Amino acid sequence: MNASLVFTPVRQLAELVRTKQVSPVELAKLSLDRLEKLGPKYNAVVTVTPERALDSARKAEKDISKGNYKGVLHGIPYGAKDIFATAGGIPTTWGVAPLQKQVFDYDAAVIERLDAAGAVLTAKLSMVELAGGAGYRHPNASFTGPGISPWNLNGWSGGSSSGSGSAVSAGLVPFAIGTETWGSILCPSSYCGVSGLRPTYGRVSRYGCMPAVWSLDKIGPFAGSADDCGLVLEAISGFDPRDEGTTKPAFKFDSGSKKRRFNLGLLKGSMDSADSGVKANLEKALGVLEGESIARIEEVAVPDLPYEAVIRTIMMSETASAYEDFAEAGLGTELTAESSRRGLYARYAVLAGDYIRALRIRRRICHDIDAQLAKYDAFVGPSYPTVAPPIDREFNTAFSGGKKRDIFGALGNVAGLPAIGVPTGLGDRGLPTGMQFMGRVNSENRILAIATAYQSVTGWHLKHPPGTLP
Repeated sequence: MNASLVFTPVRQLAELVRTKQVSPVELAKLSLDRLEKLGPKYNAVVTVTPERALDSARKAEKDISKGNYKGVLHGIPYGAKDIFATAGGIPTTWGVAPLQKQVFDYDAAVIERLDAAGAVLTAKLSMVELAGGAGYRHPNASFTGPGISPWNLNGWSGGSSSGSGSAVSAGLVPFAIGTETWGSILCPSSYCGVSGLRPTYGRVSRYGCMPAVWSLDKIGPFAGSADDCGLVLEAISGFDPRDEGTTKPAFKFDSGSKKRRFNLGLLKGSMDSADSGVKANLEKALGVLEGESIARIEEVAVPDLPYEAVIRTIMMSETASAYEDFAEAGLGTELTAESSRRGLYARYAVLAGDYIRALRIRRRICHDIDAQLAKYDAFVGPSYPTVAPPIDREFNTAFSGGKKRDIFGALGNVAGLPAIGVPTGLGDRGLPTGMQFMGRVNSENRILAIATAYQSVTGWHLKHPPGTLP
């Protein structure tokens, strides 16, 4: 079998499967082989699932041979962040050592929907312990070891969806599922040089997903392109009575949107604390958008509000509640990172008054940002202000109160807005940089159209890390 298929876009791979030029079983075996051989190199995998994968692949092959083709994900392998419940005795560890044997007797909603679409689960992927909800200051906050960017073995793959970013970047799976509360899709997609989509809050059911921050948690895909992300989101979105936060209607991907020139707002100050390489590559990308008549860009100032303080207060308050049983059982002392062990219990120090105040400011943020975005098709800025930090060094982020700020990510997640991150080139130490397009609630088709237009005239999403090509 042609091993170069590992980097074939989902849409093209689907056509090969539909026309029986490629077998779902062969694809599953290829993914399983790469997960076993390369997964440990990047600390990307918790559990490979060969039995379930091959059963699903054989079923897909049989269905397709009978003319029962379910759509573009039928027979396509994927990996899921180890935050989602999976039946059949497959562990769901939430990234923490004391839960390495935790199993559920049901599948999470997102796994159910991908199964219904005929996709083939080949692995549960690594993550930062408790999805970063205990706070952490170092890439080692996972019992599987620090996630590694395939672009530089000394570079972190980002958090908390570390393995999802690495696995897609290294060609272990064509797409992967992750989660974001604040940066956990946009950061790994940027650090690993892939496309990552954070949907609108409520687009995808969180049933069977470990809760971290109920009012912020979102589920979305990592893939090789924005187009692939749109295909996956369509399959996993939709109302679910088991998650009262889900909304109607389900997302329908409009990949054939008519081309037009978009109006983009460049957030004033969004590059102030960015690395030089991130800033330089973003400026080049903005030049492409304007030079290719894809977009008109103007700088826009957002209201001066404490975006990061608001999201941090909400996160600390809600995680204290979400992890109450875990903490009371004393399991916090068994977390891998020392900062996580301290941080889990520090969350109980947040005052109720501070939480209520944050919620009141949040309401104003949502109102003001929507009014600003109504004038544009999307805001544009860096996916993340830095390239991947070294895996052996403490990092400075907004999460830990460091010098690097992520106002873009803070306001987007506080307001529950969708964003798509795409690669823009290589920066310091040969590590990827990214650009994001953030839109109004339920505007995924618009931001995907902008990102796809950019990727149609650039090739950064087609570049692959050294040592990953067959």
